[in-house]
Amino acid sequence: MTTVEIRKDKKGSYRQIICMGHAGYAKAGEDIVCAAISVLVISAMNSLEGLAGEKFSETTDEETGFMNFVFPEDKPLQEKSVFLLDAMVYSLENLSREYGKKYLQVKVKEV
Repeated sequence: MTTVEIRKDKKGSYRQIICMGHAGYAKAGEDIVCAAISVLVISAMNSLEGLAGEKFSETTDEETGFMNFVFPEDKPLQEKSVFLLDAMVYSLENLSREYGKKYLQVKVKEV
């Protein structure tokens, strides 16, 4: 199962996105749920960086399915960046509803 944890501060600002694990919907190379999760998260992060010019730190491990993106506390995200992240979360939640929490859980936490 993949868990995507969205961490927001008390004001509701995105602070961190953490993805852990592989979905396990199908065997490696055929897992459409895992592929969809990867596309949604990586596309959002690439868009934040390439289109919006946002800066963040990242740590990834393809073998374990781990991705960690941390946004700087001293610079709030632009409105368009928040929209991109909202769209990513919306799509991940829809994917979880469609295929089941057995494969994907999306958790939003206040930090």
